[in-house]
Amino acid sequence: MENVTPMSPDASHVAPAAPSEMRPRLEVGERVTVDILAPAHGGHFIARHEGQVLFVRHGIPGERVVVEVTSVVSKVTRADVVEVLTPSPFRVSAPCEFARPDGCGGCDFQHIEIAHQREIKAAIVTEQFERLGKINLAELGLVCEVRGVEPADGLHWRTRMDFAISDFGRIGLYKNRSKEVQEIDDCLIAVEEMNVSEIASRTWNGDARIEVATSSSGETNVSRGGRSLSGPTQLHEVVEGMTYTISPVSFWQAHEAAPSTLVAHALDMLDVRPGDTVCDLYGGVGLFTGALAQAVGAKGKVHLIESDRRALSDAATIFKGYSNVQIHSGMVEQLLPRIEKADLVLLDPPRTGAGEVVVLSLLKLRPTTIVYISCDPASLARDAKWITEGGYTMDSIVAFDLFPMTQHIETVVRFNLS
Repeated sequence: MENVTPMSPDASHVAPAAPSEMRPRLEVGERVTVDILAPAHGGHFIARHEGQVLFVRHGIPGERVVVEVTSVVSKVTRADVVEVLTPSPFRVSAPCEFARPDGCGGCDFQHIEIAHQREIKAAIVTEQFERLGKINLAELGLVCEVRGVEPADGLHWRTRMDFAISDFGRIGLYKNRSKEVQEIDDCLIAVEEMNVSEIASRTWNGDARIEVATSSSGETNVSRGGRSLSGPTQLHEVVEGMTYTISPVSFWQAHEAAPSTLVAHALDMLDVRPGDTVCDLYGGVGLFTGALAQAVGAKGKVHLIESDRRALSDAATIFKGYSNVQIHSGMVEQLLPRIEKADLVLLDPPRTGAGEVVVLSLLKLRPTTIVYISCDPASLARDAKWITEGGYTMDSIVAFDLFPMTQHIETVVRFNLS
């Protein structure tokens, strides 16, 4: 892959130009011609203009473009591509009319051919591990592969949507780095069963967000402010033969293929055996706990730790009668030190990652294997550094393109006790 050497949107590590090369700072609204150099974590691409670093949206490495500056804050200058002078061979027409500069901020990469999106994401994950985690994947004999899942075109996959309301009572999504609502009449990444166009045809009073959830069983719920407006108040999600009955507002993986994909891979990585004790950290409603409970059997144990009350209520119902599942209500950093034994640990933390306190508690348990599922490569790389410094070897990394058309990516890493 050529011209894809990523950089972070934190400009503090980008070498500044020599004083003699410096020019007055660019200003918001100014237009300049630049070459797109590399992808950056966060949906941006790197460019330079007269010694200044720009973080650009809607570009592709290798392109020569005209950009318009959208913000200048501290060391970071951001811009949008407004004209493509030399297009990349990977540039395509965005299928959604709202995926444009000053349009919807939900999708970052609709202008990039889907396979190349995955190459860019792989490069970003690799760079984050090297820069933030001080882990060179190549030296470990690892390559970050980004695996695509159905649907192959990257559209109509999202089963959970939160819509903002415009001043005119129409649903929409926020523009990039803004609270301004881009009204929409459809969303091409939402599953078709959600029927976004029908929801968009209504006028909504007030500013409370509209939450829509569609289950694998074909049910659709529309809620607002935690109150159900239409559809069943409990959704039924079927994963690997197990049915999870959950609230529409409980966290559930957004991509329709994510639950089965992640459960299958995590179980393969953990190599669970009957009688094992497993910790499922940030376990939510128990997506992974269900499969783990079956794998450890009656003589094993699964500790599910979660802090969200709605998810805990769902988990309590789902695992009622499971003698080998213990649900812990509270923050992982507070409850994990109370666990006395864990042969295996699975964690799927929020975007901010687990953090040092949780990692240190995890290391004290000395599990044989740790499988870490992450939706943010930066926090994953940071936590991976602490885990490897604690005596573990990272021996597997696989990323899944469970957020196609966006900058986001789901990465699964395995650590084994050295």
